[in-house]
Amino acid sequence: MATYKQIQERVRAQNKFVPKTCWIAHVMSDHGLTTRTAANRMDDEIRTNPCPPGRERAAIESPLRHFGMIGPKSN
Repeated sequence: MATYKQIQERVRAQNKFVPKTCWIAHVMSDHGLTTRTAANRMDDEIRTNPCPPGRERAAIESPLRHFGMIGPKSN
């Protein structure tokens, strides 16, 4: 499993921006890759900084596929 730093570096190299770690956690959570809630999270049900849909989300999913953490893109 890749680290958040590795995912950020790959996104930066491919898409010219660095995603927030909370965005990565949100995408990973949506794919069932997280097992717990962060200790510093204010509310278990509400995300204060969810990953924006579209370009940012796709940019984070790409390295997750590259590192074999999620399956190939389905159409």
